[in-house]
Amino acid sequence: MSKILHITNGDSFTSYLEQLNIKGDIITWREMLCEGRTTTDVGSESFWRTRFDFLKNSYKVSKERFVEFTLKEYRRLCNQKHQQEIVLWFEYDLFCQVNMIAVLSWLHKNRKGVPVSLVCSGKEDDTERLYGLSELSAEHIGLLYKKRLHLTLDDIEYADYIWQLYCGDNPIQLYTAIKQNSSQLKYITPAFLSHLHRFPTVENGLNELENNVLKAARDHKINSKDQLVVHMLKNQGYYGFSDLQYKKLITGLRPLFVSFHPAKLTKLGNEVAQNITNYYGTIKDDNVYLGGAPKYSFLYHAETDKLLKL
Repeated sequence: MSKILHITNGDSFTSYLEQLNIKGDIITWREMLCEGRTTTDVGSESFWRTRFDFLKNSYKVSKERFVEFTLKEYRRLCNQKHQQEIVLWFEYDLFCQVNMIAVLSWLHKNRKGVPVSLVCSGKEDDTERLYGLSELSAEHIGLLYKKRLHLTLDDIEYADYIWQLYCGDNPIQLYTAIKQNSSQLKYITPAFLSHLHRFPTVENGLNELENNVLKAARDHKINSKDQLVVHMLKNQGYYGFSDLQYKKLITGLRPLFVSFHPAKLTKLGNEVAQNITNYYGTIKDDNVYLGGAPKYSFLYHAETDKLLKL
């Protein structure tokens, strides 16, 4: 068994890392904890049951697929017990940051005393662009690895605290905690601010991403659903979502579209986009959760940048 264990953010980067001359065993964290209900007890039977229920109902993931793809890799992680250092490879965005703090919470409980370091990509040059790990050259990856952050106990406990709040039912407390971030985990704050923008707005009952879909349809020449997905992927800031998630989101807004070929809003869709009509009562679904919070139990107020509890 190698002295170093690498935990990566996905199969794409695992394949890249395997090509580089970096020693150590590799585990891939195969989850998307930024979507669906989560509980604090990462890795427990109830945790995985909650996750499977969400993935089955929302993405038609079969039990066989879930066991083969996610659970077997998690069990491989459980069997890695003797490394002298654990290196996490995650990115700046919400998708990665939620997975990262879940892993840190698990390590805090199950691998106490083992040094943990982090390679986290994001702002890598003088431009405003944010980079994923797989977008970087092998030389740049090597440099990031050499300069990796050696996390303190305070850093790990802060990540665990944010995870507990993310899985809690009061995202207002999470808002306060990320504003007070003094850890080395600098992308937690912007990523989780994006998370808070996923709650419906006071103005029209849609969240930031849903409003961005309507805005794209109104302001750009979009000729297909796939083109709309590509537009969202290119203009998503700190979310870091995949085409799978945007296809699901756009499908949920289908009643506000005349068609997707080309993308054209209905009269109601235009009224919602202009904040003339509030769509909250129509789109509200008590079964939708963001972490541990029911999505439609809170409203985001853009003018004050605050969450309001209903």
